[in-house]
Amino acid sequence: MFKNKLVRFFIFLLCNFAALGLGIFLMQDGPRTNWYLELNKAPWTPANWVFGTAWSAIMVFFSFYMTKLSFQYQFLDKKLIILYTIQWILNVEWNFLFFNKHLVITALFAIIFLWLLIGYFTFEYKKKLRLYTLFILPYLVWMTIATSLNAYIVFNN
Repeated sequence: MFKNKLVRFFIFLLCNFAALGLGIFLMQDGPRTNWYLELNKAPWTPANWVFGTAWSAIMVFFSFYMTKLSFQYQFLDKKLIILYTIQWILNVEWNFLFFNKHLVITALFAIIFLWLLIGYFTFEYKKKLRLYTLFILPYLVWMTIATSLNAYIVFNN
């Protein structure tokens, strides 16, 4: 059953969108609260609608990436599962730390670690995945932007 590419893709897609959904649930109304609205935010902060659109596209691309990567190794390869799980937890956790608990410094450390992990995925597996590495690049670029936005808030509030 798991030897089918479409099945694996939908498993990753489901897991990735579950992370997005849980993250949204945990941040509650964070982006619309007075706390967030009154923060001194970076001049390059995108409009609110960009975040949902970007994350949706990123998770689709990341699902393609993980599907291809999972065929380069055993489907339940221990290292890949651990790395993917850490990525999943950090992705969800950041919303809770930043928007719910207002722990912007702790959130910055979480997002830096997530950025490093996505960078690791990108460069560790590029020789095996070749052109498929392009599917993770939007995630890496977005994490670079998101990390800079979080850092700006830490240093300017």
